[in-house]
Amino acid sequence: MRILSGVQPTGRLHLGNYFGAIQQHLALQDEPGNECYYFIADYHALTTVKDAQALRENTHEVALTYLALGLDPQRTTFYRQSDIPEICELAWMLSTVTGMGLLERAHSYKDKIARGIRPSLGLFYYPVLMAADILIVKGEVVPVGQDQVQHLEMTQDMAGYFNSTYGREVLVRPEWRLSKVPKVPGTDGEKMSKSYGNTIPIFADGKALKKAVMGIVTRPIELGQPLPIEDDNVLGLYRLFASKEETAEMEEAYRQGSIGYGHAKKQLLERIDAYFAPAREKRRELEKDPSTVEDVLRDGAARAREVARETLEECRQACGLDGRL
Repeated sequence: MRILSGVQPTGRLHLGNYFGAIQQHLALQDEPGNECYYFIADYHALTTVKDAQALRENTHEVALTYLALGLDPQRTTFYRQSDIPEICELAWMLSTVTGMGLLERAHSYKDKIARGIRPSLGLFYYPVLMAADILIVKGEVVPVGQDQVQHLEMTQDMAGYFNSTYGREVLVRPEWRLSKVPKVPGTDGEKMSKSYGNTIPIFADGKALKKAVMGIVTRPIELGQPLPIEDDNVLGLYRLFASKEETAEMEEAYRQGSIGYGHAKKQLLERIDAYFAPAREKRRELEKDPSTVEDVLRDGAARAREVARETLEECRQACGLDGRL
């Protein structure tokens, strides 16, 4: 089974990225029979990141994060989106068979405009480029969050439009796979997101990690009083790191009022720190030689391009762009 997923390099990756996507990506590379393609979506990031050096640094940061957390470049094809020019050519082909109405119904586009993001053509075109990302390597399964399901449905539609228009089953219809963790609470209780400023970075440690965890919003309840379990931000994050037995113990302490928010946050802080300690150490080793990360991305791009060229050649033949008579 060919798995495809991407992540935008728009800043430091956080616990929401890890439990919502990265953890699943790493697990999928270990499953027998899976062929994983993961990419850094730097073309997509151009809709929001307008600083060239920041984009370079963010891209390197994403690569460092995945490799430190356990991505194996020998078993997984890991690459930069912009190193695969075939993606943009396929995106143009898809745009010629896709109606404006389909793109105008995109919830993500409407939501971003409502939040004040400039309505650029690139932002509107996002679903087409995303479809090309998937279809160029003939991805069969795409791990996504609930907010990306509509884009996968649009990708399915575009593959169907292309195949139907040219009378050939060239493009593979992909299916989505939802994350087992639909929502990671941020420090304010909303979904953890860079755009909300409520994140806990994966590799935060020391004072920075302590500040983020101790700043989690909680209810004004006196020490010694029972703490509500439902919709509790600290408990919601603690569950991600603890076993069922440990979670049950914490919940009982909440009910009995034998723990306060300060103590609960300290326990969460210890869990996060210990959980990512091995990855932090591996990251430090990788940082000593930046060329190692770059070599991984270039090697991944070379492998991805072999597949992309084959797909594009099939599409060019279907469209009549192959110079044949």
